[in-house]
Amino acid sequence: MRHFGHIPATARAGLFHREPCEFGADSPARVLAAALGATLYSPATRPRLADDVMKQVRRGVVSMVLCLEDSIDDGDVTGAEENLVRQFADLGRRDGEPPLLFIRVRTAEQISDLVRRLGPSARLLSGFVLPKFTEERGGPFMEALAVAENSCGRRLFAMPVLESPELLHLETRRETLAGIGRIVDKYRDRVLALRLGVTDFCSAYGLRRSPDMTAYDVQIVAHVIADVVNVLGRSDGTGFTITGPVWEYFRLQERIFKPQLRRSPFMEQRADELRTALIEHDLDGLLREIELDRANGLLGKTCIHPSHVLPVHALSVVSHEEFSDAQDILRPERDGGGVLRSAYTNKMNEVRPHRAWAERTLQRAEVFGVAKEDVGFVELLAAGLVK
Repeated sequence: MRHFGHIPATARAGLFHREPCEFGADSPARVLAAALGATLYSPATRPRLADDVMKQVRRGVVSMVLCLEDSIDDGDVTGAEENLVRQFADLGRRDGEPPLLFIRVRTAEQISDLVRRLGPSARLLSGFVLPKFTEERGGPFMEALAVAENSCGRRLFAMPVLESPELLHLETRRETLAGIGRIVDKYRDRVLALRLGVTDFCSAYGLRRSPDMTAYDVQIVAHVIADVVNVLGRSDGTGFTITGPVWEYFRLQERIFKPQLRRSPFMEQRADELRTALIEHDLDGLLREIELDRANGLLGKTCIHPSHVLPVHALSVVSHEEFSDAQDILRPERDGGGVLRSAYTNKMNEVRPHRAWAERTLQRAEVFGVAKEDVGFVELLAAGLVK
């Protein structure tokens, strides 16, 4: 699979200076962590879940979480587990590669039990999402994951969700973060990414952001995100990939744009017309939040609606200017440091202070690609919408 792999190769060639790389479930962890992109959540109770999964592949989804936790009623857990086993077996009989699949469990005991019940179809599983993760609760989860991995003979990753009240509350945050740091470091090889449960943070104070506000406008949430990145997202080799919080609103539908884009070639259409349409359909807040995610050290995003996926991926593509700067900074002859004018002649690149940024940018370029000089977000979005 690859990002933008759902659009024709000729279209990709017209968009990318350097196309996204191919990757799969057996790719190195560093590649998969960067490539998660918009991770689409789906309740495990959906009766046609296998159909839904393969449909999302055709829309550009590369990672999904099948949820047994907050998205379903407590009384539906047993039925949802049974449904998961059936749907995985169905997927195992189909042609075509599914996305990276993760199961969000409630308890550590579910991990080994589900892997046992999945049987041969466990080969389609990339790992588990672990809710309300702390040092105390995380240990049993990680031990169960190791046992399940050994029993199925397949590498399984963990994606802990940082959403517990202990992390939110100021008086317990420092020790909670330190404890999470200890447990994820202990199991570093199995932790693919850390996810932020911002909805749980808001619920603890009876808050809910409107579609006009990002998570960073809710100060109590913004402070937690900053502290998580401070402790767990460092670029000195000790940090982890941290993904962006969920965007709750999904009034936008692809059909809004498709008729207009079919009537005339997009490259002849004024980009600001589509930008206006995006804003009018409640996507402006999502776009701002994605930009703020990256500015604050986050990569990828939790998504609960398919219409969010393409905007996340389009804004994850590295611009030609970013790529040029990153390459200049990381040239071997620059190892001694120094300052140089960018090739775009609009900024100064300081080699040592910008090195970590450049390395992260090239990592993102590997999995999301590098746009051509005249290609931006709107062109990438339009190409994904029109098939």
